[in-house]
Amino acid sequence: MVEALIPKETGVGFRMAKEEPPSTSKDLQELQKKLSLLIESIQNNSKVVAFMKSPVGQYLDRHPFMALTVLVFVVMSAIPVGFFLLVVVLTSLAAFVGVILLEGLVISVGGLSLLCVLCGLSFVSLAMSGTIIVSYVMVSSLVNYWFPPRPLTRQNSSGDCQLAMKSADLEGLYQE
Repeated sequence: MVEALIPKETGVGFRMAKEEPPSTSKDLQELQKKLSLLIESIQNNSKVVAFMKSPVGQYLDRHPFMALTVLVFVVMSAIPVGFFLLVVVLTSLAAFVGVILLEGLVISVGGLSLLCVLCGLSFVSLAMSGTIIVSYVMVSSLVNYWFPPRPLTRQNSSGDCQLAMKSADLEGLYQE
C-alpha cells in the first residue's frame, strides 16, 4: 500500500492519504481486445485465406518457428535484393552505351556479394527468430506470474467472503 504525507488545509500537522493504483488489468483487457480485432481482420482477408489453403500456407501453419524465420529472412533481405536489382538496372543501362564487359563483371561480383549477404542474413534471421521466441516465452511467463488469472469468488448467503471462509478452514486445521 503506497501512502503519502499531505499537509492539512489548516497548515498544522500532516494526514495520511492513499494513492490509487493504476488500472493495469483494464488496460491489458483493452489492449487484448484491440489485438484480437486486428488478428480477426487479418485472418478474414481473402488473400490470407487463399494463402492459408495452399500447401505452403498449411505447412507454415503447422511450423510457426519456420514461418517466423521465413518472415524475418524476407524482411531483412528486401534491402540487399533491392540494391542488387538497382545495380543490375544501372549496369544494363551502361551496357546499352557500350560497356558490356563492365556489366558482366559488376553483375558477377554483385551476384556473389548478394549470395554472401543472403547466406549471412539467413543465419541472422534464424538467430533473431530464436531470440524472439525465447523472449515471447519469458515475457508471457512473467506476465502470467505477475498477473495470475483470478477465479471468480462467490459470496454465500450470510454475506461472508470466500476468503474469510478459507481463513476459518485454515484455523480449523491448526487446531486439529
